Amino acid sequence: KATELGATEFVPIISSRCVVTLEKKEYEKKLARWQRIVYEASKQCGRGKIPTVREPMRFSDAVKEAAEASLPLFCYEGEGTKTLSLLTEECKKPESVSVVIGPEGGFSDDEVTAARDARMLLTGLGKRILRTETAAPFVLACVSYKYEMQ
Repeated sequence: KATELGATEFVPIISSRCVVTLEKKEYEKKLARWQRIVYEASKQCGRGKIPTVREPMRFSDAVKEAAEASLPLFCYEGEGTKTLSLLTEECKKPESVSVVIGPEGGFSDDEVTAARDARMLLTGLGKRILRTETAAPFVLACVSYKYEMQ
């Protein structure tokens, strides 16, 4: 779904509350499978550029890299967030957008602090806590609506 909604890159993040842990051989198979899925989704929706699927990255490295985007969104259901609507109003036309979505168990307090320290923009996604597989398409659809439909 994220491919259809305009994502250009996927980076699995290894955080402290990740439920799934894979050995190197296993994630190589997963990466190949994910890349095939992205390729097929790109063909189906008529995308000219196929998004890349990168190797899993440690949380600290992923947040540092994601924070370099002109609109670095860190999706979080706790205190200290701004609404996605407000953040997209404040950033008129970003050159790049990064979206960090948590694992099923959510982010630890240390991870939230690290994201805040890296200058990620903490954003809530509404009144309900969305599942991991729902959060990414939701955010991408909102971002697409805001910046591509004008």
